[in-house]
Amino acid sequence: MQDQEKMQEQADQSAQVQDAAAAEQSGEGKDGLQEKLAAAEARAAEMQDAFLRAKADAENIRRRAQEDIAKAHKFAIESFAEALVPVKDSLEMALKLETPSVDSLKEGVEMTLKQLNSAFERNRLAEINPVPGEKLDPMKHQAISMVPAEQDANTIVTVLQKGYMIADRLLRPALVTVAQ
Repeated sequence: MQDQEKMQEQADQSAQVQDAAAAEQSGEGKDGLQEKLAAAEARAAEMQDAFLRAKADAENIRRRAQEDIAKAHKFAIESFAEALVPVKDSLEMALKLETPSVDSLKEGVEMTLKQLNSAFERNRLAEINPVPGEKLDPMKHQAISMVPAEQDANTIVTVLQKGYMIADRLLRPALVTVAQ
């Protein structure tokens, strides 16, 4: 019986040691969990801050892009306008002449036309001036009428008005008459 009592005492002691160890572990476990929780909260706060900063950066980029687009629309024709100012100056100077001769007017108009052509070239504004006999291109020409002619059908007979393109975009088609 003493053996049983000893075994019982040892079992009780062992249970107490296990209870104490469990209590210590649970205490350390709480501290460990609290540390993990604090670390997770700090990480979440960092992520929140990073998210807010990224959101603010994206908003600033969007706002700057809108401002750039607005400026581009507002000043899109600035270079073209700068090229046309000398043409206007030339026309005003021609009108200031008190006794212009036909020759001087013609010379002034020719010079002004050269300035205008130069402005068109610098700003990629190209003439569409088809020659008679050229095949009708509906992407560049607008047929006003069909006339009987000794040419092939659907070829240009006369040009009534030149057309214009800006870069690769049609601004105004050339008005033409075509052969039947």
